[in-house]
Amino acid sequence: MPMVTDLQGYQKKAVLFGAVLSAALFSGCATKPAVSPGLYQPSKVQHAENYRHKAAYNRPYQVRGHTYYPMASAAGYREFGIASWYGSESGNTTSMGTRFRPQNLTAAHKTLPLPCKVRVTNLHNGRSVDVVVNDRGPFKKGRLIDLSKAAARQIGMRGMAKVKVEYIGNPTSDID
Repeated sequence: MPMVTDLQGYQKKAVLFGAVLSAALFSGCATKPAVSPGLYQPSKVQHAENYRHKAAYNRPYQVRGHTYYPMASAAGYREFGIASWYGSESGNTTSMGTRFRPQNLTAAHKTLPLPCKVRVTNLHNGRSVDVVVNDRGPFKKGRLIDLSKAAARQIGMRGMAKVKVEYIGNPTSDID
């Protein structure tokens, strides 16, 4: 009979080992995902009840069931991602209430405070352009910023491009 006892002890150890291994493997699912080094993360996300922005275009908003929280400040913002451009919306109203003009150096971003000025650098050719962010978007998965046709042309973009976006300040001139 000692053989049965040894077998039962072995089974208990195997079950215990399996449980510990499972716990170790599944505990990784509860950790936060790693953040790429170039990804900007605001120090604190402000939720709707804490927003002090007076302008409606800088308050939280929803698009297709997702709530976006515009940043209170873009100081230190730098992010890498995919840029696209838009121009067929000529004459439409931007989130700020101004008329979109594809010949102006403007852009759309989901969460940067409006208006602000950013430098967009095409990582393929090193060309950059300074644009005023005066609209919201792009709302297509995987896109960081939408540039006006003129801004896209200035950095040699055709379609989409990998870019670096850096906050450089508040605009000093009229915003169109």
